[in-house]
Order: sequence, then structure tokens, then C-alpha cells
Amino acid sequence: MQDEDIKAAAAAGIITETQAANLTILVHERAGRIAQKRPDDEPFELFSGFSEIFISIGLIILLTGAGAFSAVAGGAILFSIALIALCWWAATYFTLKRRMTLPSIVLVCGFAQGISLLLLITLGDGIDVVSQIIFGLVGIIAMLVHFKFFRVPFSMFVAGGFGFILTLAFFGAGLPDVYSLRAGGTDTFIAGGAFGLATLVFGLLALIAALWFDLRDPHRIGRLARSAFWLHLLAAPALVNTIMLTFYRLDGFAGTLLTLLCFAVIACFAIVIDRRSFLTSALGYVAAILFVALRGDEWGLGIPTFMLIIGVFMTSVGTFWTNLRVVLMNSIPEFPGKDRLPPYQETT
Repeated sequence: MQDEDIKAAAAAGIITETQAANLTILVHERAGRIAQKRPDDEPFELFSGFSEIFISIGLIILLTGAGAFSAVAGGAILFSIALIALCWWAATYFTLKRRMTLPSIVLVCGFAQGISLLLLITLGDGIDVVSQIIFGLVGIIAMLVHFKFFRVPFSMFVAGGFGFILTLAFFGAGLPDVYSLRAGGTDTFIAGGAFGLATLVFGLLALIAALWFDLRDPHRIGRLARSAFWLHLLAAPALVNTIMLTFYRLDGFAGTLLTLLCFAVIACFAIVIDRRSFLTSALGYVAAILFVALRGDEWGLGIPTFMLIIGVFMTSVGTFWTNLRVVLMNSIPEFPGKDRLPPYQETT
């Protein structure tokens, strides 16, 4: 039995995703290999063919036209309700029946847009903390209901966006000022401030949710792993940017050393959980350190040297990711949940 057969059976509803994961484990054990798919792949699927792109463009035009028609006929409230209803109805065909990835993402975005607009109209023009909390909480609930019914992994990404708004409101932090960021004012992102603390807590919560999905699909064959992928995309920047920027802003050698040590810890953690998003986020700050250190080279070789170091690192880690993970996982002691992470050695 091939990996594609198990995925098809789970997608068709013949077996549950839990049964598919257990069946995959049994097949792997009997076959005596890490996995039937490429062991260095991190599952990601945006669309399966140009037909999905074609349909998605049509859905965007259809939703825009239907929304504009509703807005002219009955105002913003009717527009939001029509958008929600149309996205839900279309998802029963394109998501549940056709199982199309990109159109499902488009419909999730349209559903979230309708929910957001309806909430904004209901809550009024005020931007007080209570309104933000209600907006974020109701948005999360709406996306969880959508995920429960349609099982679109991208719903977790949108739910995380509402969760970020809720976290900001809870800590009394607003979005950073664009003009201050352009002027170099990055103090907002330091962990000591309200916004930095909010992003840190949000990153931890998103990471916990992502690991909750990951540990239930260690072979990453179903929607649980794909849902975790989108949550990792939220968790990694929130955690890495806040922690590493806090260290990076320290003066002198201590800040540089702490940033590099933090990068090493994040790299090891990314390899352990077999997710590259954390490493990609941390790489930006290491690149900044190398750029500052090398840009004053009198021979004019600073930038090429910087590009060579980053390029060699990314290429090497990407190429030998599986080998590095086997060595690292065999070196660290046992910990709760280690056996539920993606396989890292041959099964005999």
C-alpha cells in the first residue's frame, strides 16, 4: 500500500485520519523504512493544478460581484451576510465534494472577511479594548466552526490572525506605528514592551496549538499536519522576532553572542520538530549580524562573503536536514512526546 492510497482513503472518508496515521505506522514498520514519502519533505499544498487557479479567480470575481450587488441592494450588513452565506454554500461543493485546495482557501478568506465586516458593523466605530476582545474571540470561534465542518487547514491561519488581535487587546497593545518603523523605531518589538510581550505570548500559544496538531499526525499525511504548518508560520515569526530582536538590540559582544546562541537553540528546535519555518525566521537576524560585521571590509568583499556564508549554511542544512535530525534526535535524551514526532531512524 502506497502513501497516496492511504491519503486518498482518508480524503474520501473511507477511514479517519487517525486510522490513516495508524495504518501508515504499520506499513512503515513492516517496510522497515523511515517513511514512504521523501523523509526530507515538509508537506505543503497550495493547489494541485491550473484548474484550481482558474476556479479561484472565478470565485474571487463571483464573490466580489455578489458582494457589490448585495451592498447596493441592502447596504453593508446584507453584503457581509451574503458573503458569509455564499462562501459557506460554495465550500460544500468545492471543499467537501471536489476537495480543491486553492478554491477552499479563497472561500475561507471570503468567509473570514464577511465575519470581520459583520463584527465591525455590529461593534460600531469604537476601537476600545472590549470591542477588540469580542472581535478576536468571535472570529476565532467562527473559524473553528468552519474548520470543524470543512476541515480546511488554512482556517487555522485565519483563526490565528483573530487570535493575534485578541492577544493584543488583552495586553493593551496596539499595532505598531508604520511611520515610526520606517524611521527605525523597533523598540515596539522588544519583549519588555506591551506589543513585544503580546507577540511573545501569542507565539507560544500558536506553537502549542501547532504541536498539538503535529503530535497527532507524526507521519504528516493528513489535514492535521497541514493545519500545523499554517500555525507554525504564525508562531515562528512571533517568537523568533521578539526574542532575537530583544537580544540583538543589546550593545556589544553580549548581544551578538546571545543572538547567535538563541539562533542555535532555535535551529535545534526546528530540526527536532522537523519544521523549517523557525529556522527561516531566525536566519534574518543572523544575516543582520554578519552584514554589520562584514560591511566595513576595505577590500569590498563584505557583501559577497556575507552571501556565501548564508548561502552555504542554507544549502547545507537544507540538503542534510534528515541526517542532522537523525544525529540530533539520537543524541538528546528521551522526553514526553518524542516518540510522537516524525520518525528519525529506520525501523527494523
